[in-house]
Amino acid sequence: MAQRCDPQMAVAPLFIPANRPGLFEKASKSGTEAIIIDLEDAVAPSAKEEARRRLVEVALPSVTRIVRVNAIGTPWHADDVAALSGLDIDAVMLPKCESAEDVAFLAGKLGRAVQIIALIETAVGIVNAAAVAASPDVSRLAFGSIDFCADIGCATGWDSLLHARSAIVLASRLGSVAAPIDGVTLGLHDTVRAQQDARRAAQLGFSGKMCIHPSQVAAVQAGFAPRDEEVAWARRVVGSKDSGVASIDGMMVDPPVIRRAEQILAQARSIAAR
Repeated sequence: MAQRCDPQMAVAPLFIPANRPGLFEKASKSGTEAIIIDLEDAVAPSAKEEARRRLVEVALPSVTRIVRVNAIGTPWHADDVAALSGLDIDAVMLPKCESAEDVAFLAGKLGRAVQIIALIETAVGIVNAAAVAASPDVSRLAFGSIDFCADIGCATGWDSLLHARSAIVLASRLGSVAAPIDGVTLGLHDTVRAQQDARRAAQLGFSGKMCIHPSQVAAVQAGFAPRDEEVAWARRVVGSKDSGVASIDGMMVDPPVIRRAEQILAQARSIAAR
């Protein structure tokens, strides 16, 4: 079972509806680094109050705890935030985040130091992603890919979402926050697709991907893990640092290549330590 860790390190956080607390412990044993207890899309409007009440009453498992509240401006947002005041959680996920002002508003209402993960899922959010990431209260961005598609009327394929994904990665780098979390794969049991999507997200610069079913967790983690051949290449590159070697496997070796190799090895060590 995963233990509590920095939410910025979560590779495959798993969504769990807040009105189904019986699933919390089961989810914590899925291999995920964090659970996202959802008060928003996974809970029908008629069940919002019950979900909030059950979240406050239930004993949470010993795993990293993220709560996704309802968006600012909805009838449920204020009550969601108020319910978190005495709750032992590690981060709050803010959906439909469109500005640094949204983040500051939530931080002010929370009234305590807790990490905020800004969920970017609208056209306005993409345009303002760099400003959101630069907010001192944001620890990480996440991409709400399905809501974004609905907002702009595009398909859910990789080609149509490449610009938005790249914008979120660049915004995270400019804001000096942790690399972002990618959106979900809708096929609940399609672990091959989940791993492929995770691999593509990793290649773009994401460091995690949200999951909607326990079966996706291991697949997503595998997609973000460096492959054996990548680790072997990185070791050769780093080992050549002081030897004056100009190329390895026909590829030029210079300082940026060495830095990339060092990143791969650091990622492999981080995964091995989990």
